[in-house]
Amino acid sequence: MTGRERLERALPECGHWIGADRRYCLAKDEVHPYLIGDRCPLHTPAAMAGRPEPQPGPGWPAAAWTTLSPLSASAVFDARAIASGKRRSHPAAYRAAQAAVATRKDTA
Repeated sequence: MTGRERLERALPECGHWIGADRRYCLAKDEVHPYLIGDRCPLHTPAAMAGRPEPQPGPGWPAAAWTTLSPLSASAVFDARAIASGKRRSHPAAYRAAQAAVATRKDTA
């Protein structure tokens, strides 16, 4: 098997079923992944609905990665509860939580 044959096998192909022809599209040019599978520009969800393709935007705001999520905030409260003894845990977690809270008090 040549390198070109391996490359052609590795490229994704459009998985849209063309019912009138009773076959898959199998196009390999400009295929992108979607939730419904790999699709060529003719068979994207927007193209099938008759809408224009969405234009790429500016992306996530810079603060999106620095904002605390509810899960990370709950971990902070959980560590405080473990360190104070209000929440039961095994001794290693208790000592680690006490050390974490103690270092926070020293730096503040």
